[in-house]
Amino acid sequence: MINVAIVEDDSDIRQVLCDFLNAEEGFSCQTAVESVEQFLEELDPDNLPTVVFMDIGLPGMSGIDGIRLVKQRHPSVEIVMLTVYHDSQKIFNSLCAGASGYLLKNTPLEEIRTGLESLMSGGAPMSPQIARKVITHFSGNQPRKTTPLTPKEQEIVVGLVDGLSYKMIADRMNISVETVRFHIKNIYQKLHVHSKAEVISKSLRGEI
Repeated sequence: MINVAIVEDDSDIRQVLCDFLNAEEGFSCQTAVESVEQFLEELDPDNLPTVVFMDIGLPGMSGIDGIRLVKQRHPSVEIVMLTVYHDSQKIFNSLCAGASGYLLKNTPLEEIRTGLESLMSGGAPMSPQIARKVITHFSGNQPRKTTPLTPKEQEIVVGLVDGLSYKMIADRMNISVETVRFHIKNIYQKLHVHSKAEVISKSLRGEI
């Protein structure tokens, strides 16, 4: 069961998404609140959500600051931005803070569900508009440093940035999922990171 929490100040959007997830097999939405502060207050450390949908413009603490706080306290919790903001700086700041995906609020509910399934398979769900902005804004902004990664490892990083799951990367490269996991482990070690979000952030900053 994928337990999803929602931090969203628009009550209509919050309710529609919560009702949709509760009606879908394999999903549960037990927490739907309007602020980061309320989310942290109600959070049960013994029953953490698998994924949190986080808006950016919230009353009180911003969603981006909320990502940092949640990831500091509970690194295992995945956070996906669900917002109207699509400017490059907010996208970049969200990913650097630890977000595992970035979806716009006009994303159809079925695509949100697909994005969650991709996330659980190792992907990084992004709305197509966001993915294009990421590539346009960050590619070529600065010379890339010498990378410690092999060509195959670099290809896997490209797959992560593209939002692909481990299985989709394996299919793209014609290798097994276990081989992808092996390369991912080496990538983490070489880059001294612990999550795919950190790998994506390093790639977007031109550090690898």
